[in-house]
Amino acid sequence: MSMRRIPLLCVLAMLGTTVLAAPASAAPVALLSDPVYDYATAIRETVYVETTLDNDGNGTPDKVVADIIRPREAATAGVKVPVIMDASPYYQCCGRGNESEKKAYAADGTVAKFPLYYDNFFVPRGYAFIAADLAGTSRSTGCEDVGGTEEVQGAKAVIEWLNGNAVGRTASGTVVNATTWTTGKVGMIGKSWDGTVANAVAATGVPGLETIVPIGAISSWYDYNRVNGMVNPKVSSVPSLHTTVNGRPSGTCTAVSSALSSGAVSNGNYNSFWAARNYVPSAASVHASVFVVHGMNDLNVQGVHFGQWWDALAANNVPRKIWLSQEGHVDPFDFRRAAWVDTLHRWFDFWLKGIDNGIMSEPMADVERAADVWQTSALWPPSGTTTTNYVLQGTGNPGVLASSGAGSGSLSLTDAPSLSEANAVSSPTTARTGRKVYQTPVLTSDLRISGTPTITLRVRSSKATTTLTAKLVTYGTATRVNYRASGEGISTLTTESCWGSSSSTDDACYKNTAKVVSSAAYQVLSRGWMDGQHRDSLTTTTAMNTSTYYTITWKLRPIDQIIPAGQRLGLVLTLTDPEFATAHSTGATATIDLTASVLKLPIAPASGLTAQTLSPQTAPPAVVDGTWSPTTGTRFQ
Repeated sequence: MSMRRIPLLCVLAMLGTTVLAAPASAAPVALLSDPVYDYATAIRETVYVETTLDNDGNGTPDKVVADIIRPREAATAGVKVPVIMDASPYYQCCGRGNESEKKAYAADGTVAKFPLYYDNFFVPRGYAFIAADLAGTSRSTGCEDVGGTEEVQGAKAVIEWLNGNAVGRTASGTVVNATTWTTGKVGMIGKSWDGTVANAVAATGVPGLETIVPIGAISSWYDYNRVNGMVNPKVSSVPSLHTTVNGRPSGTCTAVSSALSSGAVSNGNYNSFWAARNYVPSAASVHASVFVVHGMNDLNVQGVHFGQWWDALAANNVPRKIWLSQEGHVDPFDFRRAAWVDTLHRWFDFWLKGIDNGIMSEPMADVERAADVWQTSALWPPSGTTTTNYVLQGTGNPGVLASSGAGSGSLSLTDAPSLSEANAVSSPTTARTGRKVYQTPVLTSDLRISGTPTITLRVRSSKATTTLTAKLVTYGTATRVNYRASGEGISTLTTESCWGSSSSTDDACYKNTAKVVSSAAYQVLSRGWMDGQHRDSLTTTTAMNTSTYYTITWKLRPIDQIIPAGQRLGLVLTLTDPEFATAHSTGATATIDLTASVLKLPIAPASGLTAQTLSPQTAPPAVVDGTWSPTTGTRFQ
């Protein structure tokens, strides 16, 4: 895509952008917005933005609270600024970030302390920051409907207000006009539910939303709460989530709560309730650029969410970038802090200020290979990625996973509902009831899997249904990020580093983190499940005839992982998997025809990658403005 350029140096100066002189023959120098505005005296205000909905039924439009902080000097000079917004249900109930920060209010009702560092870092650089309370949470009216119309339209209304297309008022009812101080360009950011809202609002195509940065975000609420026809036991139910974040007086949201309970039916069927909370089909409406960040080992918001969203964005030529880490449900501020803040700074500068800093000419993907070891790819999945079929051979312990030849033999697998994942995948040469392991020979070269694996089994069940489970495993002792440990791959230290400017009520300092690693003989790379009676449709069930073989295909979670030479790739098959899919064991025995079963893997070139190793940020030097470089100790310019 073409780069955007700012033609007038005087405009750059007014926006607080450093302009570095260069010889006429030199290449253009990258530009960055500089911290020229005073954070401590920034304007803090609260605006109640009216939506077009009234789902609390009180006869007045529901209102979403937008707590705002913006540079005072820009307002005085008449310089309009873009907006970074984190719309969240968590500002009152639960807090944000690794330290669970909540909003703290001043006597006049404005926010004296904003969670996270976005305000501290970006307001001095000529941005406004908005922490919006989703409908029905904290001080907003309406009722939270967990990914539904009220939630999405409420956050969207804030963007519309910033562009003069919705009404905003003070607490006393005075109309507030945002177009006097903002350019109307908005970037949404957030982790988990917050990032999900960013995905959802982008899918509406609302004008003014220029970019989103979804971190560990949901793209379909069905795929968060359900698993191919089964219930996901690792996450809270929709009614429970509503209760957790509800900020309204008792009884106000009873009707909405009841509708959530009846819509999110207890079975695994996909219905209109889930369809309304599936943002992937609306990817064609996304006009914002998208910077996806996701942990490949996230067991809360699993990889299916970034995978299907990314594929849909790519199909619609949405400008995009991606970071994939080895951690679980962790913010990049806590697993790659210095590089993250610098990259996010340049991303927002490009998309919200139009500064030609070259970020869209850089590699599309950053992938973490091991703790603090990152590699980049020009595209993701990389050029040259091809689908390779792996067949299943033999009934020994283990069987053979082969990239050539044909499948052979027949497998009888009896359900073992108490079989844990650890027992299912460990000690692959040991025969265990309820599991079957297939392994490649020892790899003679690195094997890179980049994309979404799929598996097809020709299976007959002795019962009307059974769960089918497949896991990709790398076998070989190595030191890896321990995403199963407390902290999901990171630990929180006692030291701090500061990332932006501080005031007497809101400091920019946060505890540092370190990677948690361990040596293990194996690691589960990807998982996938299918309910046999949902093999043909997620909306309805069809019993399996006990005398009939069915060809059933399902996806595993997308990954970008390298299995190094000297290790083996394994496929582990089980039936019930109570940790990840609600156990409804039928006691079935599944007979699998290996001659018609196949594992399809997206194999990418494992050579030609650019590697960068970073030292763990255990004790960074004290800084004032927070743009610490782990290599030079100087402020990024």
